[in-house]
Amino acid sequence: MASWSEFAADEPRLADEIRLLMQQYGPGFGYLATVRADGGPRVHPVSPVITDEGLFCFVIDSPKRRDLERDGRYALHSFPPEERDDEAYVAGRARPVTDQARVARVAEIGRAAPQVDWRLFEFTVDVAMLTRRDQGDAASPGGGQPAVQVWLDPQAAHPTGNAAGVPDQRPARRGRHGFDTRRTAA
Repeated sequence: MASWSEFAADEPRLADEIRLLMQQYGPGFGYLATVRADGGPRVHPVSPVITDEGLFCFVIDSPKRRDLERDGRYALHSFPPEERDDEAYVAGRARPVTDQARVARVAEIGRAAPQVDWRLFEFTVDVAMLTRRDQGDAASPGGGQPAVQVWLDPQAAHPTGNAAGVPDQRPARRGRHGFDTRRTAA
């Protein structure tokens, strides 16, 4: 599981663009998906904090915090910009931050109120995705198809194939570390 810092070092432009979408309204804003005890999804708006040190989120005492404490799997999706339907997505595992000096640094950056019952979680990055949509029509270059960039942590186990389990037959464009860093929308 890669830290945000490791991901950003490997794909700095992609990380910068995801950060811009997550922080487009000032403080971070996105939708956090967690896994309920019965295996179903749970989605809530959150304010992620992205620093050079990592990707963090302060989570109050709530069902989503209990989800993260029990299971740890998460997905974080950006709020769509007003002028176009671009999107950023990051998924991996959340882990509680116990180092009080680190908690204090991130709390200061994220302006977290000390009187609130929150816990700080760091989010690792197994998958990062950015989708940019052309504002032109179908006659524009690219046929109006979205441009999708995907980064996969080379150390994480990823299932092969698509949602139907069929292996992708398209030739991959390989990045620095030998994994597919850019895919077109199917």
